[in-house]
Amino acid sequence: MQSGDGKFTVVKADKVVDIDVRSQMSKIFAEGFSQWLDYFSEDKNKIAKAFAHMFVLDQFYVAIENDKVAGMTACTDGKTSSIRLNKKELRKHLGIFRGSIAGIVLKKEWESPFEKFPPNSGSIEFVGTAIEFRGQGAASQIIRHILKNAPYNDYVIEEVGDTNIPAVELYTKLGFEEYKRKTLSEKIAQKSGIKHYLSFKYVK
Repeated sequence: MQSGDGKFTVVKADKVVDIDVRSQMSKIFAEGFSQWLDYFSEDKNKIAKAFAHMFVLDQFYVAIENDKVAGMTACTDGKTSSIRLNKKELRKHLGIFRGSIAGIVLKKEWESPFEKFPPNSGSIEFVGTAIEFRGQGAASQIIRHILKNAPYNDYVIEEVGDTNIPAVELYTKLGFEEYKRKTLSEKIAQKSGIKHYLSFKYVK
């Protein structure tokens, strides 16, 4: 199912043909999540190449305009992983040492299923917008499409940094409410600038 209600066409990533959707998604990922990955490399092009393999495309929705991926968002059942890391690919692009660490640490963090995930709920993950399309509503259109078409009663967005004001404002505008707050250690807070991880829930 796809949606053209708005500036962009929203479609499942595995249904996209004629463009290299995986490559474009990886660039969005590298730009949007680089602050968490600078230990592995500060080169965003290297990060994009290293992680391009990981997207489980049938778990992602993308916003398309003129053969360009403007934004992306995953929606899972909280048990199925939206990404699948390959240690060989990570080592190839990041080197044996950092690639191996990424394969261990990130796999544990990103691929582990949620504990006590509420039934019939959707987990919205990896929300990102391409730099040239920021501020044009790509992320909000994708999330609205998910809320309208995905088969869940409730939706959660876990662990949004309290410094990510645009994301917090977007989720609040779309009707999500904060339901959980996790305080980070002082050491981590000093390094990242983030004092709390916020979790949001949307109930139809």
